Amino acid sequence: MSAKAAINKEVFVPHDEKMLAAVQVKRKTKKKIPFLATGGQGDYLTFICLAVTNKKPAHVTITKVKQFQGSSGFVKRSQWTIDQLRQVNGIDSDKDSPEFDLTFDNALDQWIAGSAGEKCTFVQILHHTCQRYIPMRKPEFVNCQSKLLGGNSILHSAADSVTSAVQKASQALNERGERLGRAEERTADMMNSAEQFSVTAHKLAMKHKC
Repeated sequence: MSAKAAINKEVFVPHDEKMLAAVQVKRKTKKKIPFLATGGQGDYLTFICLAVTNKKPAHVTITKVKQFQGSSGFVKRSQWTIDQLRQVNGIDSDKDSPEFDLTFDNALDQWIAGSAGEKCTFVQILHHTCQRYIPMRKPEFVNCQSKLLGGNSILHSAADSVTSAVQKASQALNERGERLGRAEERTADMMNSAEQFSVTAHKLAMKHKC
């Protein structure tokens, strides 16, 4: 099971929530934590997770989840409602970058994702979620590539891929049908020719006997 699937199962499912997206991150400027309450050193993995409740009305949260060294479990740390999100800074609107900042009412978190692709996917889903669940005072998305602000573009891309595959399959079936139709026509012609040949041969045989 992947880390993200484990987080969803351990952290969100027990609270009747569904994780929409998660991105593994590290701070741009790492905080030094010499000792933790768990009794270990401050080595850990951090994930920023976007989740929504299954019950209506939907309640969307952005949660910081950590996995400490030597532990297979995940611990929920800071959490904000999506309404507390004020700004998402993509850092560079001209190229893919793993860096992004999240500004809340009472906090600013500056992160570096594991890859530019992970960050882009997370920001895109976050943007779509904000458009869907925040009726007023939506957060500002700055320095983000236009492809990330297309709302359902991930879903649309998937749908386009499926549609394209269906169209190709349909075209292939049509072409196959046409080929089969032509083959059937040729077979019918051959059968007719064989039948005519048989009749002619029979007539000739009868004439020869006479």
